Amino acid sequence: MKRNRLEQAEKYLVVLIERKGADQGHTRPIRYLLFFLKILSHIYRSMIQLRLWCYNHRILRHHTLGCQVISVGNLTVGGTGKTPVVEIFARELQQAGRRVAILSRGYKKAKPPFLKRITNKLTLAEKREPPRVVSNGRELLLDSRMSGDEPYMLANNLPNVAVLVDRDRVKSGRYAINRLNCDTLILDDGFQYLSLKPRVQIVLVDMTNPFGNENVLPRGILREPVKNIRRAHFIFITKSDGRNAGPIIAQIREYNERAEIIECRHCPRYLQNVITADQKELRFLQNTNVVALSGIAAPDGFEKSVESFGATILERFRFADHHRYSQQELINIINAASKVGAQAIITTEKDAVRLPRLPRCDIPILFLRVDIEILSGADNFKQWIERICFRHPQKQMVEP
Repeated sequence: MKRNRLEQAEKYLVVLIERKGADQGHTRPIRYLLFFLKILSHIYRSMIQLRLWCYNHRILRHHTLGCQVISVGNLTVGGTGKTPVVEIFARELQQAGRRVAILSRGYKKAKPPFLKRITNKLTLAEKREPPRVVSNGRELLLDSRMSGDEPYMLANNLPNVAVLVDRDRVKSGRYAINRLNCDTLILDDGFQYLSLKPRVQIVLVDMTNPFGNENVLPRGILREPVKNIRRAHFIFITKSDGRNAGPIIAQIREYNERAEIIECRHCPRYLQNVITADQKELRFLQNTNVVALSGIAAPDGFEKSVESFGATILERFRFADHHRYSQQELINIINAASKVGAQAIITTEKDAVRLPRLPRCDIPILFLRVDIEILSGADNFKQWIERICFRHPQKQMVEP
C-alpha cells in the first residue's frame, strides 16, 4: 500500500512538471508546492553547472580507459527511447568485430540492506566490490531484479555483448577491459556521467516532449539546462513523424551548431508471448480487443502504437516508471481483462521483464517488440554507425 501511494504521488507530480502549461489553474497549496520546487530547481541547476565547471577546469578528473567509449544519454528523465538505440549500437559494433560491453547504473536494481550500504560506504568496501555482471557476453548471469529491467533486457537481447551494472562506471569499465577483454564500452544513460570521458557523445531528444517545461528537476524534467546539449557530437530526435522537427532542430541549433542531427522513430516489429516466447505478427492486433499494461515514463506513445494497428483498448493499466509488479497485481489485471472480454494483454518489453511468472494464465500476455528506423539524416544506419564509431570524432568535437 505504501509503495502504491508513493507511485500515485510520483505520477501526479510528473503530470504537473513534464509539459508547458500543465501547472496552470491549480489550487493555492499546489501553487505553493510548485513555487517551492522552483526554488529547489534553481539550487539544483547551480549545483549541476558548478559540477560541470569543475570538470571543464580539471578540478574534478575525467578518466580515460584507453579504448573506444560511446555515451548514449539524454537531457530529460525517462521516455526518450534510449534502450533500443543502445541495443542497435551494441549489436552493430559486435557484428563488426568489436568486443562490446554496456555499462549501466542499473536503475531500480535490488540494493543491499540500508545498514550494509552505510557500512560499505564508510569502509570503502563498495570501491573494492566488483560490478554486477548481468552478462559476460556468453551467458545471462542475473535476473531483472538484481540488474534492473533495462540492463536485463539488453543482456537478454544481446547474447554476445557483456552488460555490467555499477554506479561507478569507471570501475565497471576497467573490469570489462581487464576481465572480459572488451575493447569498446557503451555508457548507457551516460550524458551526465562525467567521470568517464567518452570519445563520442550521443544525445537523444524526444520529439513529442523535447525539453518539458524547460525547468530542471524537480520543477521540470530536465536533468541539466538545455544549453548543455552543446556537449553532444550527435543528436537523435526520437519518436519523429518525419514532418514537424523543424522547430526542435532550430532550438537545438541555438546551442549546438556542429552536431549531426538524425531523425528516427521507434518502429514496432512483432508481438511476443511473455510466457511461451511465441511470436505473432502485428496484424494479430487488427480488430482485437485488448488491455494495455505499462509502467514506463511515457505510456501514451505505446498505447497509440497499439491502436494504430487496429486494436481496441478496453482498459489501460498505467503504473509508475520501472514499477515492479507483484503476483497479486498481475492476477488482478488478468481477471479484469477477462471480465471486460479482452482477447489479450499488451505490454512493453521493459514491463515484460518485470512481470512475475504465473503457473497458468487464462489470457495471453504479449509484449510489443520495437526497434529503431532512421527517417532522415543518414542514408544507411549501418554505414552511419561505422562512420561514428570507427573514425576519430575530434574533427567534429563541440567545445563544452
